[in-house]
Amino acid sequence: MPKAIALDFGIKRTGIAASDDLKMIASGLTTVNTIDLMTFLEKYLSDNKVDIVVIGEPKHVDGNAMSLEKNIGFFIEDFQLKFPEISVKRIDERFTSKMAFQTMIDSGLSKKKRKNKALVDEISATIILQNYLQ
Repeated sequence: MPKAIALDFGIKRTGIAASDDLKMIASGLTTVNTIDLMTFLEKYLSDNKVDIVVIGEPKHVDGNAMSLEKNIGFFIEDFQLKFPEISVKRIDERFTSKMAFQTMIDSGLSKKKRKNKALVDEISATIILQNYLQ
């Protein structure tokens, strides 16, 4: 069965999470430099069957889109040209970074490890995907 993956897209880094084959559980996959994202996805999608990519929709607390949304729009256009058979879904990602940081605290990670922004991005992608799967 095809999996779903999620992206916590950022200017510098993008966190990536993947579902299990039954699309019930989201797990962190990795964080990549955004400049290398398409190369990573080309390799990952050639090795794994994926039918849905969930991309976080960054919004301000008041619901207005953040400036990053323009970059995400360009990425989605490029992605859909290369992978027209894969559905792209969007989900509100407000507060996922705060939730990710709290998850790191709750799991007992040291202060040093909590400063790892790449890990925050990966956990954020996992939260985005788990919210979509529910």
